[in-house]
Order: sequence, then C-alpha cells, then structure tokens
Amino acid sequence: MIASRRSVIAAGLALVAAPAPAFAGATETTPRLRRLSPELDRMIAPGTEPEVIATGIRWAEGPVWVPGGGYLLFADPPANIVRRWQRGRGISVVLNPSGAAGTDPALVREPGANGLALDAGGALLIANSGGRTIDRVNLKTGRRTVLADRHAGKRFSSPNDLHVARDGAIWFTDPPYGFKDGDASPLKEQAVNGVYRRRPDGRVDLIDGTLTRPNGIALSPDERRLYVSVSDEAAPAIMVYDVDAHGQVGNRRMLLDARAMLAAGGAGLPDGMKVARDGTLVCSVPGGMMLMTPEAEPLGLIEQGAPIANCAFGEAGHALFMAANDRILRLALRPGWQG
Repeated sequence: MIASRRSVIAAGLALVAAPAPAFAGATETTPRLRRLSPELDRMIAPGTEPEVIATGIRWAEGPVWVPGGGYLLFADPPANIVRRWQRGRGISVVLNPSGAAGTDPALVREPGANGLALDAGGALLIANSGGRTIDRVNLKTGRRTVLADRHAGKRFSSPNDLHVARDGAIWFTDPPYGFKDGDASPLKEQAVNGVYRRRPDGRVDLIDGTLTRPNGIALSPDERRLYVSVSDEAAPAIMVYDVDAHGQVGNRRMLLDARAMLAAGGAGLPDGMKVARDGTLVCSVPGGMMLMTPEAEPLGLIEQGAPIANCAFGEAGHALFMAANDRILRLALRPGWQG
C-alpha cells in the first residue's frame, strides 16, 4: 500500500516537473510558486511569489538565518566565499576564504564552505567542502575551530550539509562532490560516501555508508526521524530513517522517489532541505524546491527553470530563503505560520 501511494505521488510530481528544462540547458526564469494543494494557503498567502534578493553568485549554497544579527549568511563553494545579506544593507563578504586556501584546482573543484548552520551558542557551523572538515566559527571574533576531520583514521571527502540536534550532536553528509574526479579522486580516503553524526563529546559515528550520494540532511521536530537526500542521477531520492531515544538509527526506507521528476526534465537533483516546526518538509527536488507533508504529499513547488539547492527559514519564521543557482530567493510566509 505504501509503495502504491509512493508511485502515485511520483507520477504526480513528474507532471509538476514537466515544464522545467533539464539543467544542462536550463535558463533561469522569473521564480514562481506553484500551488499543488489548498493546504499550502495556511503557510503562504495566495498571490505571494518569490523575490530575487541577491545575484551574481557562482553557486549559491547553505543559507542560514542569524537571528541575533538579523541577517542571512550563504555560501558560494566554488568561489570559496560566505556572504551576508541584510535588508537595507545589501550583500557583503563575511568569510574569504570560507573553506580551504591554496587547494589544487586540478584536484578540488569546490574549495569553499557548503552547508551552514548555527549551534546553540550562535556560532557558525560549516560543512567545509575544501577543507574536508566540520568547523565552528565565532562570528564575533572570526576564530575557527575544526570539530571533525576524519572517521576511523581516514579524512572525510568533502562534507556537504549538516543539521544540529538539540543535544548538540551534528549530523552531516560526506559525498565526494568537492573533488574534481569524485569517487575516482586520488584524495579520497573514505571507502564510502557517508552519513555521520558527531556526538557532543567529539566522537564521530558512521550512520549509513551505503548511499551513493548523500547530500541534504535534517531531523524532524521531535528528532525521531532523520531525512537524507540522495543526489544520484541514477537513483535520486529522499530517504527517511527512524531515530530512537538513544540516537540509534534504523528502518531506512524511501520517502520520495524522484526519478520520474528528473526524467520529466526537472532541473537539479534532491539536495538541501529544512523541516518546519509542524513537520512540513521543504526539499530540493528536480524542478525546484518542494513543500510537502511528512508523508511526501506535495503542497507546493518553487521553480525558476534552474536548480534550487538549499533553503532556510528566517525573519522569525516569516520568510523562506533559497539558494537558487546563481541567486538568492526570498518567499514571504504567513505570520501565523512558523517555519
């Protein structure tokens, strides 16, 4: 019964994605919000459309809202920069380099930071693609500390995205996207492309080493579900796991099969994601950024004719920010609905 419902959802999403061109020939268009369910109106007022707030980015990634400063940070991995957007002040550079300096372009294609998050103390956490580490940066002093750089004695490949749990554990993914030659890179030390958890005491656990291209990662509001996107062109999907009270993970299954969306011409692959306080998922999929229920029922799709890689809630839950290829989008949310 579950597989049948998933097939129906996948078929519907294929129709949703059909108008979008494949990324290889994608041309950005005016971003728009496509309503797929009346349920979306409780989150986003009818007639609301995404706005472009920043342009001129090589590849936008990892947005995170900093409540204490009232600004958005976002990464540009190939440019090795983290920038800040603040209403009324525009764009400025915060970290340069954001990842690793002096990398060999023949070996490393993304030297900069990728996924960003904040810890409980307000410090910036970085999935450092070029440096192959998980870092913490004090936003007041700029001091950087490496929190994790290896598992079982071997260096990570290129940490991509991360999520901070309430207990301070950092869940993160480590695909080979930072390497120019991917899995074939001579720099690659890990035998797997893993999903990891760094415990508060610093120990690092391999959660799943069987996914081909783990990418976006998030926990449900009650932290009993772990979501991981798989950005594999041959098998694009979003996976879900059960998490017990001790942080142990099991019962992996496919939440969303995105092959039909990709085959229909949707630009991009499953990438970054965030989960709202009510459990609504906002996930990068072929064709744009999808809002959907925890059961993968589609609610809405933000599309622009090119990939949308990641997102973040901000402005006290009144806005959704999206890293959209070479620009940043902002979508207003209903004040009564908190992201």
